[in-house]
Amino acid sequence: MKGIFITFEGIEGCGKTTQIHLLNKHLCDSGHSTLLTREPGGTPIGERIRSILLDSKNDNMSPRTELLLYTAGRNQHIVEKIQPALDEGKIVLCDRYADATTAYQGAARKIDSSIIEEIHKVATGGLMPVFTFLLDCPAEVGLGRARARNETDSTAGTLDRFEQEKMDFHERVRQGYLNIAKREPERMIIIDATLNPDAMHEKIIALTNGKLDI
Repeated sequence: MKGIFITFEGIEGCGKTTQIHLLNKHLCDSGHSTLLTREPGGTPIGERIRSILLDSKNDNMSPRTELLLYTAGRNQHIVEKIQPALDEGKIVLCDRYADATTAYQGAARKIDSSIIEEIHKVATGGLMPVFTFLLDCPAEVGLGRARARNETDSTAGTLDRFEQEKMDFHERVRQGYLNIAKREPERMIIIDATLNPDAMHEKIIALTNGKLDI
């Protein structure tokens, strides 16, 4: 059986991490073999890169350094985890992937799209998800949730380097994602992230079941 690659995308605080875990549980309960992973991260090397990228102390990082770190971690992730799981016939669920680079480093950091496209080719070898859930909500809603989470959850720590960005940065990220969805409507499935978690979960399950015919 050929594996299936599914990703979740969205701005900070959109709820994608909660939803990807709920979908993973649904698929496992239904008897499917899955790999649940994330970016940046997913491997020991990737997790070390993640700590550099999200550390708020690294506020002098250049946009191109950021881009190269993300894509280096992605290549390691594919080689070490994603492709082997797909070869084993698993359903791979990834919290962020290449679309995040297009939205964050492209639309928000304003790195030329041709540079990002070339680096994507090198880093991914053309591997893209079968479909992607884009959890969409206004930037002020998502960022408000992220900041509230950090204020109320003692284990969450301080705001990371991206959560500390100004509102217009997050608005550019959101628009970057929506532009991808316009270009690739068959792959990118927009979910209204202003809905409550249960309603989002029901929509995601129904759409996944339909896409996978399960």
